[in-house]
Parts: sequence; C-alpha cells; structure tokens
Amino acid sequence: MTTIRVPLHVRDLTPADVPACTWSGGRLHVAQLHAQLARPNVDYLAVCPPSDSPVAIGGVDHAAKPGAGLLFQLAVMPALQSCGIGTILIHAAEDRIRRQALSVAELSVEQDNPRAQKLYERLGYRAYGTEQDGWHEDDPDGTAVWHETVCTVMRKELL
Repeated sequence: MTTIRVPLHVRDLTPADVPACTWSGGRLHVAQLHAQLARPNVDYLAVCPPSDSPVAIGGVDHAAKPGAGLLFQLAVMPALQSCGIGTILIHAAEDRIRRQALSVAELSVEQDNPRAQKLYERLGYRAYGTEQDGWHEDDPDGTAVWHETVCTVMRKELL
C-alpha cells in the first residue's frame, strides 16, 4: 500500500465554492449554504487541498448559544472520511471560537451517527443532553420532505 500525503489548508467558504459542495447534501442543503454565508456572527469554513476545492465544510455560529460557539453542518466528502480531515475542520472551528473570546464549543450529532459521535468524543466533546431537530431534505425524486431526528448535544471547554 502506498501512502500519499496531500497538504490541506482551511479558509472561509465563499459563494463561488457552493456549486462544488454538492457532495455535502441535497439541493436544499446546497441552497441553504448561501443563506449561511450571509448570516452575521457566522464563520463558514472550507478545508481544501492544493486544488482549493472544498473537501470538508462546516459552520460556526458565535451568537446562537450564550458564551459558546456552535458548530453546525459539519461535512467531509464521503470518499475522504476517516482520513483526519474532520479533525482539521473541527480544530479550525475551535480556533475561530477562541478568536471571539469564547471558551466553549457546542455541537449536536444525530443519534444514528455513532461514527461522528466517536470522533467528537475523541476530540474532547462530552454529551450533556438530547434535542429534537428537523429540516427539509430532498427525497430521491427531488421532492422536499421533512426529516426529524434526535440529536445528542455535546460540548467542549476550550483552553
């Protein structure tokens, strides 16, 4: 087996990047990315290889939770999951939270996504509750359907 190392950098996601992010969700999710980029108090990050095309994206809302930065819509290109890219994204998001003089990072993870929850636990996040969540998503024929789920709410004290 040959190992190839590719340098990655983290930058702000831009509206021009959105068409390249179809791997992160359906039509409705991609449309929502534009709305997230326009929100005040939100940083939306992209992890990119030398091609500068995003392979991971995620948001940080600095105002949604008093005293904490809220990580949301974290996604890594499926073919590149379990390569450490999600860890890079989360560390960059935590740095953005610290820059806002906040000392806590929070996120929620669907309970049927134990792989992601294990990553967050490995990075120091601890569960402290559950919450209902829901959103519109595309079904296979392109119709918007409501998806409901239960999420585990997690937090990490940032040093």
